[in-house]
Amino acid sequence: MKIVKISAIWCPACIITNKYYKDVKKNFPNIEFIDYDLDFNEEEAKPYNVGNILPVIIFLDDDDKEIKRIIGEKKQEELEKEIRDVFNEEK
Repeated sequence: MKIVKISAIWCPACIITNKYYKDVKKNFPNIEFIDYDLDFNEEEAKPYNVGNILPVIIFLDDDDKEIKRIIGEKKQEELEKEIRDVFNEEK
């Protein structure tokens, strides 16, 4: 189980998301989190076909197949609920 977050340093919604994202990672230690910045990791982010709205948070299964994609800013509670729902994680 992995979560890939693609953001950019110039993106206001990404800055807001980054403020609580460390806490989200701590709350789900069984999930691998990968972070890409479009400005610095353009090649790594390219296969994920990111559109014009950031951040993009992609949930992947154990075979690296996309399960769900969240586009745009979400509150911490919303993101954590999505993670619990998709990965059947306990609170």
